[in-house]
Amino acid sequence: MSRRDPGNDEPAGEFPHDHHEDFKTRHAPMPIELPLDDEEASTDVDLKTQLIRFVVTGAGSAVLDFALTLFLQYVVGTPEAVAKAGGFILGTTVAYLINRRWTFRAEPSAARFIAVVILYLVTFVVNVGLYSWLSSLWEETALYSAIAFVIAQGTATVINFVVQRAVIFKIR
Repeated sequence: MSRRDPGNDEPAGEFPHDHHEDFKTRHAPMPIELPLDDEEASTDVDLKTQLIRFVVTGAGSAVLDFALTLFLQYVVGTPEAVAKAGGFILGTTVAYLINRRWTFRAEPSAARFIAVVILYLVTFVVNVGLYSWLSSLWEETALYSAIAFVIAQGTATVINFVVQRAVIFKIR
């Protein structure tokens, strides 16, 4: 025997989990979404929220950065500076795209983009330079590479957050 859904002319399945009575209005929970249009963007996000979002975004981007750095350095055999440069470019690009839309909720701006490029050139030199310098001091192992990565990434992250919050995402 099958039961009928009042809003549907088709019989439901024989088991209760085969059919949801209000299927037309129910759906699976959606993941956390980034703002998808510029009308939702604003810069009035409080410091605590920005800091939490920045850390979450940075952690995800750092995983990409570190994974590509290690892959290029230890699997492909790329020199440390080149490997770190590749990882930095990937991680920084992902971080910028997410931070602009989610962390700082800022609309697109040519002036802001130019300021970000300048900031990232500075943090690139700091990050890659610090990683390369530390790598030259220590034995080349994954552990020492990880320590060098954390120090270089941490320094660049502090510079990025302070400059992005204080300057870049205030630019219109």
